[in-house]
Amino acid sequence: MKIYLDLVFMLNFIYDLLLMMTVDITLKRHTKLRKLIFSAILGALSLAILFLPCGEIILFILKVVTSALMILIAFGYKNIKYFCTNMIYLYMTSVILGGFLYFLNVEFSYKREGMVFYFDGMSVNYILLLIIAPVILFLYVREHKRFKSTYNYNYRVSIVFKNGKCLECNGFLDTGNKLKDPITKKYVVLVNKKVLVPYINIRSPMYVTYKTVGYQGLIECFSIRYIKVNNQIFKNYLVGIIPEKINLNGSDCLLNYKLMEDINV
Repeated sequence: MKIYLDLVFMLNFIYDLLLMMTVDITLKRHTKLRKLIFSAILGALSLAILFLPCGEIILFILKVVTSALMILIAFGYKNIKYFCTNMIYLYMTSVILGGFLYFLNVEFSYKREGMVFYFDGMSVNYILLLIIAPVILFLYVREHKRFKSTYNYNYRVSIVFKNGKCLECNGFLDTGNKLKDPITKKYVVLVNKKVLVPYINIRSPMYVTYKTVGYQGLIECFSIRYIKVNNQIFKNYLVGIIPEKINLNGSDCLLNYKLMEDINV
């Protein structure tokens, strides 16, 4: 079997550069491109470690040291938390990309006859690395940003009712929820009716008008003692009952936009 070292070096250089760029974009390090290139060159040169006559443990340690040096070259050192975060994201990105490439390579390179798998001589590693790898990393960065932006608005909420009962639920801070009772001047937090049933028995509900595109209606609301978010207590709120199930990443409560001003102030 022939091994073309120049091709192997180039492939590993591209692979490492993609990984370093992904870490840079994901963590918003804003590193200069030349530092990422130097880091990727070191990673590609580290292939020489594989030819050293050493055991698996020593080989593993050398790989970790190489990864650490790559991180230091690309992003420098500010503190231990900064360094460890960069290292963790480098390995996470590497595992994600490597796992996808391995899966696709197995799917295209191996054939199955019953319970027997065999290699048919067709390998697509080179094509995947040069074409599909950037797409995989792009999707990873996009999903990471979407996940971060979505879950930044998720809170653990405690609602204490007039009867002393307490409902613990997941709340989603909805910037579109600007409901406010014009009489009591209290803001409205919307909660799924199915979740509220075991906790309340409304005798004198209030009704707050709401408007959506092309529709206007009334929401049944009631007073509570207080709502607790991020260990902060807020008393100037009502709970509104909505019949339909809320499906926002597992949340059962839509918090009012006013909480954006009140939380951690």
